[in-house]
Amino acid sequence: MRAGTTLGAMTDAPTIRPAGDADAGRIGEIYDEGVAEGNATFATGPHTADERRAWLAARGERAPVFCAERGGEVVAWSALAPFSHRPWFDGVAEYTVYVAQSARGTGVGRAMLRHLIDQAPGFGYWKLVGVIMAENASGLALAERNGFRMVGTYRGHGRLDGAWRDVSMVELHLAGGDGR
Repeated sequence: MRAGTTLGAMTDAPTIRPAGDADAGRIGEIYDEGVAEGNATFATGPHTADERRAWLAARGERAPVFCAERGGEVVAWSALAPFSHRPWFDGVAEYTVYVAQSARGTGVGRAMLRHLIDQAPGFGYWKLVGVIMAENASGLALAERNGFRMVGTYRGHGRLDGAWRDVSMVELHLAGGDGR
C-alpha cells in the first residue's frame, strides 16, 4: 500500500491514506449520507461496518480505497475500480468520491479527486471516468474543476425510489491527451 500524503497548503488540509478495516464503519456512514440525499448513488443502505469490511476485503489490487482525515476523523473516502472486466479497457478506471456532510465545501472533495488522479497511473490506469447522477451538481462541478470533460448522458440508466434516473458521464485522460 502507498503511504498517506497530506495535500494542500492549508493548515487544515486533509491527510489522505489507504483505507483499512478500522475505517469501515465511518466509510459506511459517509456513504449512507449520500444515499439519503438521493443524488449520489443508486445504492441503498444501510452500509454497516461489517458490510463495508467485506467490501474492502473483496476489492482487488487495482481497486484501492482511500480515506481523508482531519483532526483524526475520517471526513471523506474515495476509490478507483476497473471500468470493465474486458482486457481492452484495462487502463480505464471509474472513480468515486464521497465527502461527509460536515466537511463539504472545505476542499476535501477536491483533494480526494486530485489524489485519485495522481495515484491512478501507479495502478496502471491511463483514463478515469465518472458516472454521476445528472442532478448531482456538486459532483459534476468537482469533475469539471479537475479537468474532466462531459462526454454524454445515459438516459434512464437506473431506477431509484421507483423513478428512472439519468447519469452524466465524465472522463479524464491522464496522459494529457485524448488517449490517441
